[in-house]
Amino acid sequence: MREPDAPPDGDDGPDAASASGGEKALNRARTLALRMLAHKPRTAAQLETGLLRRGHSEEVVTAIVEECTAAGLVDDTAFSRAWVSSRHHGRGLSRNALTRELRTRGVDEDTVREAVAELSDDDEDEAARVLARRSLAGSRGRERDTRVRRAVGVLARKGYGGGLAYRVVREELEAEGVETDPGFSGS
Repeated sequence: MREPDAPPDGDDGPDAASASGGEKALNRARTLALRMLAHKPRTAAQLETGLLRRGHSEEVVTAIVEECTAAGLVDDTAFSRAWVSSRHHGRGLSRNALTRELRTRGVDEDTVREAVAELSDDDEDEAARVLARRSLAGSRGRERDTRVRRAVGVLARKGYGGGLAYRVVREELEAEGVETDPGFSGS
């Protein structure tokens, strides 16, 4: 026998329709999130932005991002460490450039600082030296000032400060046997 307030058999009432609609929305968002994460690793903020952009509600997106984080599919700390290692060693980016990139991907400030702190001054110096050496090798036969300007420009685009860039370029030119003035400023 059914309860007096219960809907007739086969009718689960209006809340059931919205609950099943909510489950459908969650399942669609979950499927999309898994596809996005299978394509490439993402930060929680990137996943959230991608799901919101595709029209999912904030409450659904929050639930899915929490699920993915709890399952270990989204880990901003691991993402940041891998990003720093890959972009520094692969592209020679400086700590400043890496910090900017992680911030634009929505990584929180503490996580950014921890990931970038894994690079030592020696790591950064060596990466700058490799970039300068490569740039200078490609400009042999040109005027010294032109070579300096181009090499320093390469380092600047990778996020290195002027002091480090000029010092490394001067040292690499001296290693090639190119004379530099004691007051060498690169210009």
